[in-house]
Amino acid sequence: MPPFQALIPLLFVFLWSTGFIGAKYGLPYAEPLTFLLTRYCLVLGLMTIFALATRAPWPRDARQILHIGVSGIFVHALYLGGVFFAIKHGLPAGITALIVGMQPLLTACGAGWLLGERVSARQWLGLGLGFVGVTLVVANKLGNLPLGTMMIPALVALLAITAGTLYQKRFCPHFDLRTGSVIQFLPSAIITALAASASETMVIDWTPSFVFALLWLVLVLSFAAISLLNVLIRNGSAVNVARLFYLTPPSTAIIAWAVFGETLGGLALAGMVLAVSGVYLARASRQ
Repeated sequence: MPPFQALIPLLFVFLWSTGFIGAKYGLPYAEPLTFLLTRYCLVLGLMTIFALATRAPWPRDARQILHIGVSGIFVHALYLGGVFFAIKHGLPAGITALIVGMQPLLTACGAGWLLGERVSARQWLGLGLGFVGVTLVVANKLGNLPLGTMMIPALVALLAITAGTLYQKRFCPHFDLRTGSVIQFLPSAIITALAASASETMVIDWTPSFVFALLWLVLVLSFAAISLLNVLIRNGSAVNVARLFYLTPPSTAIIAWAVFGETLGGLALAGMVLAVSGVYLARASRQ
């Protein structure tokens, strides 16, 4: 395996984790769906120009276009919409990360049924160990866990990212990342625009912090991280990709410690060790 290819999973985890930091910076200045719609429109414009300038191939099969679009709705409109909505309306980012962190277990359950992938006993052990580790990382925040409706968008995000990973792996694992991104973001932008116009004021306070967060999420998350996710889905098993999401809460905690000075207790550090160990155990044996 080439050295760069071996680093792709770690680079993806780091970039994906910064999404929570971007949300923390930007959400005070815009409603969640309006924030996401602005992000999607910028990505669509930039990626369309890039695809046309580089003469990237467009899918010729209408069914392939449909499948790519549906996968984008799961991964962008529903997953990100759920995460941003939950955080904006009071669910702590750590709790949101914990709920979404159940994705590897759900993906493992669906991989055998939908994709015919065999999940070994070692992988099940690793998935369970990783979940315990993720729980320990955010355990200090569980005492204030709200039991109201804010749990619902986080659960929607969990189901969406799980369904999106399985759907893309089964129906459209191979597509050009440039034109495929346009096809993924277009229906997400349309759905988000309809939802935002019906439920939000769509007013944005264009502060330097919001502009920074927006550009970070567009360039780093929507371009780099999503492209890496598509590469991982193309080249690996669904379970092997999903297990990486266990590393998101520990990685986010480390970034928050470095950027915002948030403390990391002994329980959180122990959880990070368990999460990393679980991810290692859950890797596919052939990899």
